[in-house]
Amino acid sequence: MQRRTLLAATAGLAAAPLAGIAHAQGTYPAKPVRWVVPFPPAGAMDVIARTLGEQMGRQLGQTFVIENRPGAGGNIGSQDVARSPADGYTMMIVANGMAVNRYLYTRLAYDPVKDFAPVSLVAVVPNVLVVPAAHPARTVADVIRLAKAEPGRFTYASAGNGTSIHLAGELFASMARLDVLHVPYKGSGPAVTDLIGGQVDMMFDSITSARPHIESGRLRALGVTTAARSSALPDVPTIAEAGLPGYELSPWFAVYVPAGTPAPVIDKLNGALLAAMRLPEVKARFAAIGAEAVGGSPKQLAAHLEAEMAKWGRIIAERGIRAD
Repeated sequence: MQRRTLLAATAGLAAAPLAGIAHAQGTYPAKPVRWVVPFPPAGAMDVIARTLGEQMGRQLGQTFVIENRPGAGGNIGSQDVARSPADGYTMMIVANGMAVNRYLYTRLAYDPVKDFAPVSLVAVVPNVLVVPAAHPARTVADVIRLAKAEPGRFTYASAGNGTSIHLAGELFASMARLDVLHVPYKGSGPAVTDLIGGQVDMMFDSITSARPHIESGRLRALGVTTAARSSALPDVPTIAEAGLPGYELSPWFAVYVPAGTPAPVIDKLNGALLAAMRLPEVKARFAAIGAEAVGGSPKQLAAHLEAEMAKWGRIIAERGIRAD
């Protein structure tokens, strides 16, 4: 799905009145809600969950307890939620892995469609193509030219197999018909360290972690992966407009609950999420990490997941990507 389509769903933010929250059936929530984050603390996903959870708790009169359950590309936390009671007291935030993990792992202990119920898209946090400050590439077109001149020797770092950072590089190589070498790391931090030091040529890092190094001059930003420019780096072109037409990858975050959760509970969570995303303090926190609010209905999220699975299933098969 193109980011312009994702952002079109922001109409849902304005269309969800706070009054609608009061009409959900029953007294839900009558106790604290466990919000599982299937990745470590301090990343964009964690910041988004904690920011929204605080505001949702104020609206609904209960605490939203953030629980980090990292491991296996988000699979450990997702499996936990899939096996939790469908009573509205367990929810999770997910990223692109919800769409791609069934293709990356030979065994998955949950079904991303059958075991979860969608609540809402939340945000897009673009990746950005960066090179070391001393690198000869100054544009996306330069990267393509240099990589084609040295097949198999041009390197790109990632935060690990199957991450959106890795998939951004694979999509780039596929569309530009490049023979480049993927260098996976255990997380974005060590990858960026080696990139700054010139041990690798380029990286599609999250704008959240890359922006401080771009602003300090240690990294040069060549293009963002989304279909439209990022408000966090407005002077940086998209990959598509800078040399690879049609390129688009929008790292997204969304909220799900276990399958079978009552519709009135899902509607109540959806309304609270959308209301929280309209708040100035939430918008400011999102902007600080380069996130752009999306929002929307459960039906829109279900359609988005279906489209993402079709897109990435094909690319992962073509590139022979495995995470285990």
